[in-house]
Amino acid sequence: MGEVFTHRLRVRYSECDQQGVVFNGHYLFFYDVALTEMWRELFGDYADMVAQGYDLVVAEARIRYREGARFDELVDVSMPLAHLGTTSMVVRPVFRVGGRLEAGAASPGQPLFRGAAPGGQQANRDA
Repeated sequence: MGEVFTHRLRVRYSECDQQGVVFNGHYLFFYDVALTEMWRELFGDYADMVAQGYDLVVAEARIRYREGARFDELVDVSMPLAHLGTTSMVVRPVFRVGGRLEAGAASPGQPLFRGAAPGGQQANRDA
């Protein structure tokens, strides 16, 4: 498989909790930003895909937290593709600050995306 797409984000103050680390829910937001940028680089504008009658919806997402990123740190979100079917794809994100592992997919196959029509209708499932 080719090179793994990685997107870099800087932690903003508003994304940190009272312990001074990134609030856990923001990691899914970071993932979503990285997925959008990966899609744009590999396939072009996401809106063009939707205009053609295709869309993606999250079917499942689990993240294992290891250590929290802190304000102003740069987080690299690596996006290895674990599965690409005809109606689903699985990307196993890895979040790092420098060489330090922050969080990652909790188990094989997370998060799972299913294809959907723009109105939210789910596509048939594949393996």
